Amino acid sequence: MQSMTLEQLRTAREAGGVADVTLKGQGGAFFVQIITRNGSGAVLAKARSSEPRRFGNPAVALSVLRGAGITIGQFDASEWTPAERITTSGTHGRAEALRKAHRAAAYSEWLAAEIQDAADDARPNLSHDEVMTGMDADITALATEHKPTERSVVG
Repeated sequence: MQSMTLEQLRTAREAGGVADVTLKGQGGAFFVQIITRNGSGAVLAKARSSEPRRFGNPAVALSVLRGAGITIGQFDASEWTPAERITTSGTHGRAEALRKAHRAAAYSEWLAAEIQDAADDARPNLSHDEVMTGMDADITALATEHKPTERSVVG
């Protein structure tokens, strides 16, 4: 049996080349079987390979088919075994990777703005020694200001 990507299925449907589609349960997954007008069979494949596209949830498969313009077909769950369902991360792993990429991009954008603000600052630059001298003076002032006093003991 040949394989057909979603884009190829969409094109074949638009050209009138799809005779029938069956959502077939097999083991713990569902597959989309396609019969073309010339009688050849195909299975819906992943976008970048000829490996059959597996659906753990038939509702997702129906949604994909509807998006391709296929609204009528058959359903065969005679070989479906729900206990064999393979749990996969699905798009959760990809979604997390995208969230991380967006956070990294936002941080990079923030950091670039901070660096640009510092570069555009018109105030005179201070050397490390000047900053440390000022910090030492501030620390000494705070320490003497909050120095504990001796309390007299009343006897």
